[in-house]
Amino acid sequence: MSEYSNFKGGKLRLKGEKKSKNKKKHHEKKRKHIEETEKVDDDATKHGGWWSVSHFKEISGPIAIEFQPHCYVKALDNGQFVLGGPHPDGSGPDPEEILTAIPISDSKIALKSGYNKYLRVGPDGRLYGRSDAIGSMEQWEPVFQEEKIAILSAMSCFISVDDSTSDVIATSKTAGEAEVLKIRSNIQKEKSNDDNVPEEEKGSLKSCEINYIKKFQSFQDRKLRVNAEDRIVVKKAKHEGNLHEVLLDRRAKMKSDKFCK
Repeated sequence: MSEYSNFKGGKLRLKGEKKSKNKKKHHEKKRKHIEETEKVDDDATKHGGWWSVSHFKEISGPIAIEFQPHCYVKALDNGQFVLGGPHPDGSGPDPEEILTAIPISDSKIALKSGYNKYLRVGPDGRLYGRSDAIGSMEQWEPVFQEEKIAILSAMSCFISVDDSTSDVIATSKTAGEAEVLKIRSNIQKEKSNDDNVPEEEKGSLKSCEINYIKKFQSFQDRKLRVNAEDRIVVKKAKHEGNLHEVLLDRRAKMKSDKFCK
């Protein structure tokens, strides 16, 4: 038995088989994607499942406005708003810290408190939730720049927190570090349409056809041959849902497809 101990175990490799570089790249790309996904999930987990939005279209339904780590804008029963105390890791905002975002245009939203009142800025520059309907003063514009978010009021001032009183105010005409915030949502993220598209079909129609030729066709001289006919039929097929059939017909005309007659 000692003779067998001199041999190393491992994957069976056939004679003449070469190590695939593409396979290594695929695994590295997959590992990178998993790491990025886990990073996002880790941030949401620390906030009780509330993830940070990065696009305007994600601001809808229940949201929480976070100015400091784990500190959210909180509605009081008198209609005013203050910055709530910090929450421990793993917990989300309290019910009083949850607002409802209502998109009203391509760039503006309305915000409703848990007391069923809409938010606006008062004459003193403080935020109040006392409106029963959405008017011009109840409209807010989230501004995105360099992965940072600030919220602009109808008075063209950005919201922030008064350090001395913890009141939420909107008095600054410019967005500095004090006006930068995070908008968090607990709605399940919609899966990107790009995730459902095969890797071969990403990019232009020309690259799509070439990708499938490389995948399914083989030539003795190892040279790539692409059907020279107009690709307008390919474009039409993509919209009609029969892209694979059309590409197969185009490859069949080249008389070298492993999957063609």
